[in-house]
Formats: sequence, C-alpha cells, structure tokens
Amino acid sequence: MKAAYLLICSIIFISSALSQIVYEPLNNDVYNYLHRLSQKGVIDFNDLVKPVSRKYISEKLIEAKNKIDQLTNLEKDELEFFEREYFLENSRFEDKYEGEENSGFFEKDSADRSRLFYYNGKILKLNVDPILGFEMEWAGKNRNKHSWNGLNLYGYLPGNIGFSFDFRINNENGNGADPYKVFTPVTGAISRINKKSFDYSEVKSLLSYDWDWGNAVIAKEFIEYGYAKSGNLVLSNKAPSFPYILLQIKPADWINFIYFHAWLSSNILDSLNVAAYSRDIFRNKFFAWHTLMVSPLKGLDISVGESVVYSDKLELVYLMPLMFYFLTDDYISDLEGKPGDANIQFFFSISSKNHLKNTHFYGTLFIDELTLRGISGSIIPDNPSVIFDSNRLQLGYTAGTSIADIPFNNLSVTLEYTKIYPFVYGHHTPAQTYTNSSYLMGHWMGHNADLLHLELNYRFFRGLQMNVWGEYIRKGSSTYEGQYKYPQPVFLFGLKNYYKYFGVNFKYELMHELNLEARFRLNMTSIEETSGSFTDDKINVISLSVYYGL
Repeated sequence: MKAAYLLICSIIFISSALSQIVYEPLNNDVYNYLHRLSQKGVIDFNDLVKPVSRKYISEKLIEAKNKIDQLTNLEKDELEFFEREYFLENSRFEDKYEGEENSGFFEKDSADRSRLFYYNGKILKLNVDPILGFEMEWAGKNRNKHSWNGLNLYGYLPGNIGFSFDFRINNENGNGADPYKVFTPVTGAISRINKKSFDYSEVKSLLSYDWDWGNAVIAKEFIEYGYAKSGNLVLSNKAPSFPYILLQIKPADWINFIYFHAWLSSNILDSLNVAAYSRDIFRNKFFAWHTLMVSPLKGLDISVGESVVYSDKLELVYLMPLMFYFLTDDYISDLEGKPGDANIQFFFSISSKNHLKNTHFYGTLFIDELTLRGISGSIIPDNPSVIFDSNRLQLGYTAGTSIADIPFNNLSVTLEYTKIYPFVYGHHTPAQTYTNSSYLMGHWMGHNADLLHLELNYRFFRGLQMNVWGEYIRKGSSTYEGQYKYPQPVFLFGLKNYYKYFGVNFKYELMHELNLEARFRLNMTSIEETSGSFTDDKINVISLSVYYGL
C-alpha cells in the first residue's frame, strides 16, 4: 500500500481541484434512466465502467434538464425525483445554500428528501441512511427467508475529498437457502453456515480525490465492465467486492483511461507458511486492470483493455498504469528464472447509441488465452507431466441490442447472446484463476456455456416498473481438466445441462430508496446423465421483498 499512498499524494500535489467523487451503488435505477436517455440521443452518458460518481450523475441530470422538451412526461417526473437525490452534488444548489449550516435527524433535507441524518456545513457535508430489508421466497415446497440490515453514509470535505462507507449484515434460512450462490447471478457470499441458517456480511468503503481532468480512489468496492443485462464477461458483481487503488484520466471529452490494481482473496493455502506459522495462511493474489475508451463521434464508444492476475509477490511493474502486461510477464520471468505464467487477458467493447433511432447496439470480446508465439511443447511449471500446444484460443463474447420507446413510450426491449468457450477464466496455477474468494470476476455461468436473453421493461409511472424476461442456457462440463492438452475439446464438451427461465418482476419505489418487489420465476432444467438420458425438472419460485437502502 505504500506505492498506492505515494500515487495518491503525488496526484494531489500537482493537480488543481474542482469536485468530489463518491460512487453510486450499482443497483440504483438512475443508471437505467440515464442509459435510456443516452440511447435516445438526449444526453451523452458513458456507463461502460460502473459504478460512476454521484457528481457525474448530477451533471448528466443537468444535461437532461437543459433538453427537457425532448423528454416524455414520465421522464420529466423521474428527472424531478432524481434531482432531489443528488442535491449535494448539484452546483446550482451549492451556490444557493453556500454559507448556510443546517442539519436534521429523521427529517427532510433542503431538497425535500427524507434522511436518517444529514449535515450541510462549511467544511463537512454528510448524509447517513439505514439499510433494512426482508425477503420471503417460496421455491417449490421450500420456504426461505432473507433479512439484512446495515448503514450507508457518504459525504465531502474541502480540497475535493469524497468518502463513503457501507456495510450490511445478512441472514438467510430455509431448506432451499443457497449459501454458496452457485450458477446464479446473485453476488457470492463468504458465509458462516449453521445447519439451515447462514450469515454473511458485505463492507464497502471509499476515499477519493478529484480534479478537473481525472480522479484517484482508494476503495473496497464492486466494479463492472460492460452493458449486458444477463451478466458481464470482463467484470461483474458476481464476486464479492475487493480493495483497490484506481486512477481515472479524462484529458478530453472523447478519451477516457481507467487503471486499477486490486488485492484479491485466493483461498489457496500457502503450504510453506502453513508449516511455519502452524495456522492457515493463504497465498497472496493480485489483479491489475486498465482500459482506454475513445468516442470518435457522438454515441459511438470503443474500448480496448488488458488485465493480469498474478500471485505471491506484489510487482511494481503492475502498479504502473501505462504498461503492457503481456510483455511485462516475460521481464518478470527472466528475473526470476522461470517460464512466464501470469494469467493475462485482453478485452474489447463497442457501443452504438441512437445511430439507429432509440437503439443501442453493443458487443464485448474477452480473450483469456491467445497464443501469439510458438510455445508448442512447453511444460506447465506447476505440473511437469502436462504438455500444452500453441493452438489455443479461449474467449467469450456478448452481442446485444436494446430499443427504447418503440412501438410506444416507456417500453424497452433487450435481446442479447453470450457465448463462453471452454476453459475461459481458468489457469494452471490455482492462485491465478480469474476469481476472487473463489467466485468468478467475469460472467456468472462460467466457461463452456452460452446464453440467450430476452427482456421487456415497461414503466407505468414514476417508481413502478415491470420486467418480463426469458433465458435459455446451454452448459457443458465445468471441469478444467485437459485445458492444456491437444486437441482442445469442442464447445459444450462433457455432459450437457439445459436451463430455461421465465420471469416477471414488479418493482415500486414509493420514496427514495424505499422499495417493494414481487417476483415470479419458472425454472425448467434438463440434466444429462452418464447413460445419455436426461432428467427434467420444473419449479416455480415466488418472492416478495421490502427494503430501504440500495
């Protein structure tokens, strides 16, 4: 962390400041609202990498306000609702209330937004809200309960410093409760299991500094990369959040560069240290990631990036934002006298908004194994008995499209397809797989699978929306055995599983962050047995939830 501290300090001393950074939670509906407006060409909104800051969201709401004649009646109501949420970040209100000190406990703030506690002074601006929730689920004959509680706070200090803190404690119980969160887009949990009941917690924290052409962040947070509704290939919220340092540079409107370095949980025992300390010691695991995004014309965004998962020893070269990791691995290997074995990925994305009226076309390519040089006959260091061949291309891709307000206002339709070839996300060194706390950082369904997703979203009035969706998934073997043998197995190798899902979700946000949800899902599965026959199953899942806090 010493390198991270020096990075932040050096930026602070050479930069002039204008604003602050506090991230908005990924599940806030404001993301969908701004995405729809950008899809219709009303505003420019870059949501490839999320979360984004509350300040950026406020700027986009002001941009929408300046084009209010292009909004539908419902979008105008939603705009007014969101403006009250981003009161602190709106510079128009900052000027209006400058010098005034006010606070409240269980009261409405100056924007008529209810708060547990708020304080707006010359030095400190602070909002504090509770997190409370309860969900009841009926899955076939099983009844499951999920409750959670916690606290969320965020604020700003002079010198363009932003901070936030969010924690929640969860309890789930019931015969059908799933402590392992396997083959589901639900975020993975680090659980303490006690028969039919288990507990887990999640903590997020952020400290940031912002200036007019960039920002620097130290955080434990989620990061998503991609536009997909059914799961993102590169970075998703499937794995628990992880600590990282982040640098974002935006020297012009058409270019954006993001770098971060993360500290991951390997869950792989370090056998040498276990013997030395007589207790469980796990191997260190790190993740470096950077991407360059360019916008050559309005509505067209192109991104290219690279990441590396490495283990055991923190490497200075991976703390350098402008570095080519693929070639850096050779340098580190030469110094240590061993073959290069860091797990390196490449990824690309493209997005087109409103070039066809009200339509968003998008695609992502994730390359986990790309042989650019002859390595035929190389031996895996951790397993000398396995020899691998140079003809390997392990990748995944997503292609999708979304249409808004066609054939009538307030309706959005999304269709997307994702395919992940065998052995993506794996690696011959267990501590360098594309995971955090044993959960994939990419797409939740894993390798050797594909998915077709169709979704319709309709907003009845401000706060009330309905989602009707369906998915069809084909999944082959999940094993990584034979990853480096030749020939490579075909797509969907091994025993095959087929999943069909149909769902209807209703959500009503009565007031800021107070939500009611009702969901129905039909699960149909067909599992292949070793005999070649299939076992079919069907189950209805109904859930009701009420919660305050995102």
